[in-house]
Amino acid sequence: MSETEAKQYDLEDRTLESARQVRAFVKTLPPHAANFEDAKQVVRSSGSVGANYIEANEALGKKDFRMHVKINRKEAKETGYWLKLLDCGDGEATTQHRDRLVQEAGELMNIFGAILRNTE
Repeated sequence: MSETEAKQYDLEDRTLESARQVRAFVKTLPPHAANFEDAKQVVRSSGSVGANYIEANEALGKKDFRMHVKINRKEAKETGYWLKLLDCGDGEATTQHRDRLVQEAGELMNIFGAILRNTE
């Protein structure tokens, strides 16, 4: 496996793990209407990050690749937004977990931004 393939594979794994962590996190939240709706959104956007990265790796050309990476960046940013809206209740550990997920979403957004800059 080339270094480029290894990096792509690692990022595919990272986006998958991030989506899994978001899903595990939302199961710990206080159950109420706002969390229910916001959790649906964050589950969708977190899963879209990885799905679109897989599509980017199967792109038909540079333009197609860049379009999918732009979607990755957008979905990562959206994931951070939805995470910030979730009500963690009174649990400090839950709030810290959310903050780590927000940080990961920001890091993924920055990674996809760097990929875009490097493919110009």
